[in-house]
Amino acid sequence: MKLCRFNETRLGCVQDDTVLDVTAALDVIPGARWPLPARGDLLIRHLDAVRERVADLRAGAASHDVSEVTLCSPVANPTKLIGAPVNYQTHIDEAEADEGIVFDQNVIKPISESLCFLKACSSLVGPGQGVTRSFPNRRTDHELELAVVIGREARGIARERALDCVAGYTMGLDMTVRGAEDRSIRKSVDSYSVLGPWLTTADEIDDPNNLDLRLRLNGEVRQDSNTRHLIYDVQTLISKCSEFYTLLPGDVIYTGTPAGVGPVNPGDVLDCEIEGIGSMRVPVR
Repeated sequence: MKLCRFNETRLGCVQDDTVLDVTAALDVIPGARWPLPARGDLLIRHLDAVRERVADLRAGAASHDVSEVTLCSPVANPTKLIGAPVNYQTHIDEAEADEGIVFDQNVIKPISESLCFLKACSSLVGPGQGVTRSFPNRRTDHELELAVVIGREARGIARERALDCVAGYTMGLDMTVRGAEDRSIRKSVDSYSVLGPWLTTADEIDDPNNLDLRLRLNGEVRQDSNTRHLIYDVQTLISKCSEFYTLLPGDVIYTGTPAGVGPVNPGDVLDCEIEGIGSMRVPVR
């Protein structure tokens, strides 16, 4: 099942190029007042019940062409956005060769040493909202990544059981302003964490470690790879992150980007696609 959040507050079920409005399925989520009794994104925490209700509502749901709605991040309230740096060897190679990517060539650490970093949740947007490029005198790059959405609480989970805690998968654009600041700062600018176009539930993806991914900038292919080239695969990332954090429903792990990262400018359009998930168009302002 593919579930999207559109026009800010609506829940949609995506079938081909059509969005079915199944917002009424949200009624199965228990009501709550501050402070929330459960940690994590409420939709993802109650995803199984929501999906059952969606299945009942689809036949009579109002429909919209996907091009007629504004797609927001399918996860509204994650507690953590976790990024995996230099998780493709091809990206390490290009970073070492391009001073514009890494200002200090001595700081490229393998993922076995650096593991992951956090991005501010305030940087999260959907493809329909687009990227607003900040720091016009500095380079901002696109980085397309498979994004994993956690479905249940997990701490210290073994690699062999890691996929059991996955709710689904989506696409992530880890936008990055280049400079000397800490990675978490430069990747947490408002709108620099794009997620979308929807959540593809885990049952639809047989192997997250064998998915083609491609990014076009203004129609020109810039990134073209497959997740089988990940240094730390999806299970390893989940397991290792869970050694440090309690992973909560709705938490997102950006799994890293392959070679081909490059600068964007206002007016550019990023067309992204990942096998089994779909495609999204993201404007740069």
